[in-house]
Amino acid sequence: MEQRFSDIVKQERERLQREREEIFKQQRELKNKLANLARELEAVDVYKTAKTAKQSAGTKRRGAGDGRQGRRGSRRDALLRLIGDNPDGLTRGEILERMGLKGDKSGEMSVSNALSALTKRNQLSRTGGKYRAA
Repeated sequence: MEQRFSDIVKQERERLQREREEIFKQQRELKNKLANLARELEAVDVYKTAKTAKQSAGTKRRGAGDGRQGRRGSRRDALLRLIGDNPDGLTRGEILERMGLKGDKSGEMSVSNALSALTKRNQLSRTGGKYRAA
């Protein structure tokens, strides 16, 4: 009788471990999907911003013709929208996660620079480690 009970416990433990691993796998997949969606949304916002900039008559884009890359404020615009949509504020880590940039060193640096610039311009405030719209 003792042997059977230990076998039952062992089998149940293995079943629960497999189920737990499957849930973790699904969680990772969903996290990756969210990161991809965040990147796509940012790309759409950047495209929209670039498209409206081209349509404005008589305005010259900053840096046009001097070899520099396009519009400089698109990261800032995306940050302002994201933080504005979260009135409780977001930490830098949460921002990077939602923008799908966690682990992308240049993307992380770009966000850090934009957060600093927006804070200096009083467009964002930072309290308790969270950024909020000013």
